[in-house]
Amino acid sequence: MPLRIIFMGTPEFSVPTLAALAEAGHTIAAVYTQPPRPGGRRGLDLQKSPVHQAAELLGIPVLTPVNFKDAADRQTFRDFDADVAVVVAYGLLLPEEILNGTRLGCYNGHASLLPRWRGAAPIQRAIMAGDHETGMMVMKMDKGLDTGDVALTKVVAIGNEMTAGELHDKLMLVGAGLMKDAMEKLDGGDLPLTPQAEHGVIYAAKISKAETRIDFGKTATEVHNHIRGLSPFPGAWFEIPIAGKPERVKVLASVVERVGGETGTALFDDLTIACDNGSVRLKRLQKAGGKVLDADDFRRGTPVPAGTRLL
Repeated sequence: MPLRIIFMGTPEFSVPTLAALAEAGHTIAAVYTQPPRPGGRRGLDLQKSPVHQAAELLGIPVLTPVNFKDAADRQTFRDFDADVAVVVAYGLLLPEEILNGTRLGCYNGHASLLPRWRGAAPIQRAIMAGDHETGMMVMKMDKGLDTGDVALTKVVAIGNEMTAGELHDKLMLVGAGLMKDAMEKLDGGDLPLTPQAEHGVIYAAKISKAETRIDFGKTATEVHNHIRGLSPFPGAWFEIPIAGKPERVKVLASVVERVGGETGTALFDDLTIACDNGSVRLKRLQKAGGKVLDADDFRRGTPVPAGTRLL
């Protein structure tokens, strides 16, 4: 028998899971997502979340409570009389009344190998830390932050050049298939649940603006991981003097080189920048308000000759 599901998610990452559950024949009783936010070219238009838009195309009722402090919102959730709630990057901490508001509880699709990288930014943090693998996990949610029992796991390798954006796109598809399998097993009464390990807990804090600036005083590998871990968003950056004033430039791709020199200095004309213990060659860049360019196109408009000091 198909399950009656409440789906809770907000960004693009969540959409494939919603689609997979609908295609599997489950009844999606309602979709919960974050309220529309200001957006558009001027930032004045209210933009519906990707999940909101996908749900409307599927003809599913959409609810956008700011939180669940209002008793009426909690009652509305219970009134859907759902078997289970599926949560993927919803963006709200759920109170116990919601966690227990369906017959079988809430199941979350989380983009890490728990208990490593609990929290808000597991994809970026895994790459920034130089991890060689991560994965998707389906867990039964409890009142803690990503502390629930794990049901299913799929390990995904992280390539040495893979960016956060590339890993994001891979994991969202893996997660959709994994949640589909989990709901099939749950419906059949044979979904396993295993407590998370007590050791190896690391938290993936939200990325702050203060940590996006590139520190070329770190090792070349650390700088490279920092760049790809923040690519394409929010983007790691440096400043370079252009027309007598510093201008911010984002770096979206790089490669580690062995040659060394004075940290933060261009060693050649090809955007190879010295770090502590090696260097990084910058491959894809974007000036503020400009287009993303590969290194050759960037240098045609903004030469960075050997000896240039990046700020």
